[in-house]
Amino acid sequence: MGLSVALSNALSGMNTTQSGLSVLSRNVSNAGTPGYHAQTLNVVDANGTYSTYARIAGVDRAFVASLQKRYNDSVSDASYADVKQSFLDRLQTYLGLPGQDGSLDTVYSAFQNAMSDLATSPDSYTVRSQAVSSAQNLAQTLNSLSGVTLDLRQETEQQINEQVTNLNSYLQSLQNVNADLSNQGLDDVSRASLSDERDRLVSNISEIIDVQADYRPDGTVSLMTKSGLGLVDVTAAHFDFQPAGNLGPTALFNQDSSQSGVGVLTLRGASGGSIDLVQQGLLNSGSLGALVELRDEVLPQFQAQLDAIAAGLATALNSVQTDGTATTVGAASGFELDLGAIETGNSFTLDYTEGGQSKSVKVIRVDDTSKLPLDFIAGDGTRVVGLDFSGGVSSVATDLQALLGAGLTIDNPSGNILRVVDDGAGNTTDVGSLVATTTVTADQGAGTALNLFVDTGQDPFTGSLDGIPQQRGFAARISVSTSILGDNKLLVQYQSGGSLGDASRAEHLLSQLETAQFSSERQLLPESGAFALSGNVQGLILQSLNFQGGQVERAQSTSNTTKQSLDAVQQRMDQEYGVNIDEEMARLIDLQNAYAANARVVSIVNELLQTLMQI
Repeated sequence: MGLSVALSNALSGMNTTQSGLSVLSRNVSNAGTPGYHAQTLNVVDANGTYSTYARIAGVDRAFVASLQKRYNDSVSDASYADVKQSFLDRLQTYLGLPGQDGSLDTVYSAFQNAMSDLATSPDSYTVRSQAVSSAQNLAQTLNSLSGVTLDLRQETEQQINEQVTNLNSYLQSLQNVNADLSNQGLDDVSRASLSDERDRLVSNISEIIDVQADYRPDGTVSLMTKSGLGLVDVTAAHFDFQPAGNLGPTALFNQDSSQSGVGVLTLRGASGGSIDLVQQGLLNSGSLGALVELRDEVLPQFQAQLDAIAAGLATALNSVQTDGTATTVGAASGFELDLGAIETGNSFTLDYTEGGQSKSVKVIRVDDTSKLPLDFIAGDGTRVVGLDFSGGVSSVATDLQALLGAGLTIDNPSGNILRVVDDGAGNTTDVGSLVATTTVTADQGAGTALNLFVDTGQDPFTGSLDGIPQQRGFAARISVSTSILGDNKLLVQYQSGGSLGDASRAEHLLSQLETAQFSSERQLLPESGAFALSGNVQGLILQSLNFQGGQVERAQSTSNTTKQSLDAVQQRMDQEYGVNIDEEMARLIDLQNAYAANARVVSIVNELLQTLMQI
């Protein structure tokens, strides 16, 4: 090997060492930079005419595609769980734990105790005043919880809008990074830096929406959702969100976009076509998935539970049950019932046996024909049907006869009377009872029931399904009757001039709170969800508290699990991608030694050449 070859090899080594020092310097300076992937100099042996020398083949960046995809999945899942837990934790804070001061069950217990005291001392102004105050506190607590729920729903809508703005920005930036990475003339250092930015953008997108990433050999990446919708390829898709404005209790999601009361989230692809992501159920994870689920399912379900509690509270106190009068028609026997007092939302219940099988049918007055037909089996096995009463009792009798068949005879003998009798001598059917449930509107002269809790405009709560169901949002509107606020004697005097020492009304109201049974039915209010509340008013409250507590626990457990999974992936990434300072320092020593050795060769060659020149 001649001196020129030795000099060339030494200079090549010094150049390689210098490049190695530059890579090492970048690694050390970015050791704490999030998303930075450690770099290494790729040095290969090159064969010359008379020797082998070092040649730089490029700068390699630490990257494992399968690990990166797993990280993206973990980020989406963790973001989804974190957002859901955050909202549910806040809801739990407002709701309180069972037995805590200010919690719904504690406020209700105080009201129930006040009513018990009223039954004991109906003639005490102080006791009556405390009963009214407790009723007001209970109504205001329901108002407040409903308001908090609506505020949280409104916040989800706002956050969806913000997330969509961020998402579009990230997608556009990723499109630009892809364009730069596709440039084959890009130097290795710039390519590594752009690749780091690419992965940071994909991670940011994964926090918002679930993604599938395809990492290509040229460094570019294509993204689509888990459901197969393209997000980024050559060009980026665009998300559009049209907020609905104020989300009141009746602003609910509906598959029919013309009936939906929430903001619309669509994805517009590169070809120009758009798709409604919520309507199609295409949001599976990420913060967007959690926000939409909270807005459209979780929070409306809690609102529905509050509404069911408010409805049960009002109905328990203002309802009157009227038994039918026994009657016979030839050999057939049954009952007659006056339906004149039944308002929309009120009902009557028929119990009978047919072929030895006990049956029960509850008929609700529904004059809004858009809500008909209404026919389902309730959780307790009762058949619930809705009938239009606007045509009079004769039309009700005709419709009910058609529903129940020939085993019973149902007619309208006169006025508002409905008559139901069995098949007489056939003895295959028997009528057990016929009972109407109606709403009291007068404070006096209508029995011991009382319209204590009312709707907007002092309207009585009847549970009407016509138009917007009256129960929907009732927790936000429930209040104590102004007539009772103005004269607490009405808590006791169910007849004008009645004795203040008569505990009949107070005892009736207290008994109704304890014995009246209610249930939430998804067929009547779809936002009630799969979990149905049932029981007396206190039972509804405790079931709701327990259900929400279980929701919080599950959300916390899921959040902890997804965070642990994400931490495990991040630890693996730190091992694969991270900069180890100790290793870099050891490499620095090796590079210094190599540089010094090559420099010594250059020095010796220089000395030899100087000697040769002097000969």
